[in-house]
Amino acid sequence: MSFDLVLLHAPSVYDFRKKTILYGPVSDLIPPSPIFEMYPIGLTSIAEYLERHGYRVRIVNLAVRMMRDKDFDAERFISQLQAPIFGIDLHWMVHCHGSVEIAKLLKKHHPESKVIFGGFSSTYFYRELLQHREIDFVLRGDSTEKPFLQLMDSLRDGSDLSKIPNLAWKDEKGNLQENPLTHVPDDISDVMVDHYGYVVRSVIRDRDLTSYTPVSDWTRYPITAVFTCRGCTQNCIICGGSQATFRNCYRRQRPVFRTPEAVIRDIRNISRFSNGPIFILGDLREPGNGYAERVFDALTQLRLRNRFILELFYPADKGFISRMAGACPGFYLEISPESHDPEIRKVIGRPYPTEEMEKTIGHALHAGCSRLDVFFMIGLPRQTPASVMATIDYCDHLMERFQGDRRLSLFISPLAPFLDPGSIVFESPERFGYTVLFRTLEEHRRAIASPSWKYSLNYETSWLSRQQLVDVSYEAIRRLNRLRVKYQTVPRELADIAERRLNAAEEMAHRLDDLLAKGDHDGIERLKPQVDQINAFPVPEKVQLEVPPPLLRIKPFRALWYALTGR
Repeated sequence: MSFDLVLLHAPSVYDFRKKTILYGPVSDLIPPSPIFEMYPIGLTSIAEYLERHGYRVRIVNLAVRMMRDKDFDAERFISQLQAPIFGIDLHWMVHCHGSVEIAKLLKKHHPESKVIFGGFSSTYFYRELLQHREIDFVLRGDSTEKPFLQLMDSLRDGSDLSKIPNLAWKDEKGNLQENPLTHVPDDISDVMVDHYGYVVRSVIRDRDLTSYTPVSDWTRYPITAVFTCRGCTQNCIICGGSQATFRNCYRRQRPVFRTPEAVIRDIRNISRFSNGPIFILGDLREPGNGYAERVFDALTQLRLRNRFILELFYPADKGFISRMAGACPGFYLEISPESHDPEIRKVIGRPYPTEEMEKTIGHALHAGCSRLDVFFMIGLPRQTPASVMATIDYCDHLMERFQGDRRLSLFISPLAPFLDPGSIVFESPERFGYTVLFRTLEEHRRAIASPSWKYSLNYETSWLSRQQLVDVSYEAIRRLNRLRVKYQTVPRELADIAERRLNAAEEMAHRLDDLLAKGDHDGIERLKPQVDQINAFPVPEKVQLEVPPPLLRIKPFRALWYALTGR
């Protein structure tokens, strides 16, 4: 079947099935695997917008296909695709290797087709991307639905490319051309209108669930996400989605929020095909408490079976938590203080008192929160090895204060594999005690394919070298795991699996260090079966973060009716 556009999502490293790579704890606290197979929601938003305007669009999650079937031939599959235009997301920097390699395969088998890149990282590295002969266009910015439509029209009609905002491209002589990045809409009501409906309809139309699957085991654990805005009110210095990064890299001066009605529309549409958990991304208080009230009022009326995961960017009072509990019975809550130390929190952009955070935890548990996840991070400014271990001691304090409440789940992980390009720290590392080790796209591409996750880290700090960061990460995660046993917040069997996994990974990291120091690449390749076995260990943190799904996870017949009628 031919399409006007095929959108492809690549694995983080294209040939991950062949390479020896010890991933480490780089994705333990998020749904996707270290292959980072989850594609950005922008792909579905673009696809739905273009289809609404008459184009035929397909999404192919190559990463999921390659993960699920060891014999899947990605190159042969690509050679059989039929489209005059292909799009590849390079949104998160972890896809810098796989995305470019997929572009090379597309041009090899479809030399006349055009290849378009987009996403945050594409926007940051657009000049370097266009140095690759395989890449024809880069659409920059955080909202490219309309420019994408204009580009599709221009490629079809042969009209002037210079009129398309946000577009960078190579002319017939191979010279870089840049149009101003001026499409930064303050109204996004005409996008993400029915992107979940688009996915359901496309799965049925193309008879291909796998290509549209967001993560490899989604059918087992069908978590979905609802976006509330583009941009952010917060200015966390390590984040590539901070207020400053949006302003400096994507020209967005202030966040733009979807209406509460649009958020509820997404939630209602999800409930038509899934009973799984729904994660409302972003703090609902960002545009003001009135916004949150409207969302909560609508959720109260809907009374859906789905469980909701919500997040807070800063402490909340008892009244707000009570409203949350009333609208989302049995809600799950996530907060990310990053450090126990208020001085470190202040530096990174979380300037709230520890006492207020602990009050919020108490309010949530008292209001009937099913689980409260608290996330800490390793690799922050002023954070020494001793400070990291003090965070684990603070976790002990929290469990003791809340009497070992099993609903309180505590996590810690390294800032890995990359410090976000465009983040405040990446742009001004010396100011915060960082050394950025890679600056170019190509340096990051080589790093992400390294044999051990230590060598993919693109930074170190004045307080933690890369080796110290690796060592202290394993030790902190190990101690926190033992703390879970102490308070019986996870089954002992699961904790034992975590301990064995950590020990095996740490030992393997040292073995890889030794072989790399000797330049023994053959020895590294011989270790691949053992490294793959370590990578395949169950990740207890992922298990702990899951919302127990109902027996009936997916509604296939209801989804079919939704696809046919839109209701």
